[in-house]
Amino acid sequence: MLKELDGSSITRFHSFALSSSESSDPEDAGPTDAWFWIKANHHYNRRLWHEEDKARRTDVDPAEIAASKRLIDKYNQKRNDAIEAIDKAILTELSAVPHAADARLNSETAGAMIDRLSILSLKIFHMRLQTERDDVDADHIETCRAKLQRLFIQRRDLASCLDDLLAEAAAGRAYFKLYRQFKMYNDPALNPYLHGSGRGA
Repeated sequence: MLKELDGSSITRFHSFALSSSESSDPEDAGPTDAWFWIKANHHYNRRLWHEEDKARRTDVDPAEIAASKRLIDKYNQKRNDAIEAIDKAILTELSAVPHAADARLNSETAGAMIDRLSILSLKIFHMRLQTERDDVDADHIETCRAKLQRLFIQRRDLASCLDDLLAEAAAGRAYFKLYRQFKMYNDPALNPYLHGSGRGA
């Protein structure tokens, strides 16, 4: 599986998915391979992007903003769940690889890096749209073109770093751990405004 998992394949998928129509929400009980969860992560990042834009409107009823905020919480939880599932799937594949005595611990997981690649692809997609607008001045277009080129560099660098981590992990020279996000605000047992105490701190 890891041989099929690399920065170039992931960024190509991200870009292709953004050029296609919106898909339905992935089924949580679906396959447990890394690619299933990479697709789920990208799907929810895409949903998050649109709701974040909608939540910043000032020309609608506050109830619509509240609805967007609730969807943002929902999609963000799904996004983070997918990150953890990506890491779990990759670490399962790597479980038989012994760590070298001097293997380094990578502070960022592969799943977190893949999530960042997804977000960068969204920034690239939407920044490119800005360069194609015909209702703005030339300065706006040029500013966005410069930002677009910087985003391409950032994505290329991050994809290369992901490849390095996966290669080193497969060789036992590096490793990462499965970290849990513990999003307390979404948990009725942990958010005081949801479990009834009504006191934050």
